[in-house]
Amino acid sequence: MTITKEMTIGEILDFDRTTATYFMEMGMHCLGCPASRGESLEEACMVHGVSVDELLDKLNAHIANK
Repeated sequence: MTITKEMTIGEILDFDRTTATYFMEMGMHCLGCPASRGESLEEACMVHGVSVDELLDKLNAHIANK
């Protein structure tokens, strides 16, 4: 699976819960909140001032190394 910026946080976490670390690093500490799980990766990055491309690279590298 390749993570895309259109995917929701919930989809990503459901696929691999160990990705939560990367969301915590960007300041998203309320991952269980329905609103945060429904946001796209791009929306979450915009709200938290994080580069979506940088986070995508980290998440996809993490998935590839499993």
